[in-house]
Amino acid sequence: MSNASGNPDSKMLEALVCPLTKSNLSYDASAQELISKAAKLAYPIRNGIPVLLPDEARKLTD
Repeated sequence: MSNASGNPDSKMLEALVCPLTKSNLSYDASAQELISKAAKLAYPIRNGIPVLLPDEARKLTD
């Protein structure tokens, strides 16, 4: 799922959406998270695999 540098593949990112809102996700390389601005959640990426479970997501603050 990730490329040689450990970052998610850009084509994979285009296909992934937030499981709650179905909106696009943005990639935060420094935190290794996929961000859903609509749901205000940050989904972790563990060992190069996105964990798109709302229970595992971190709530974002404004």
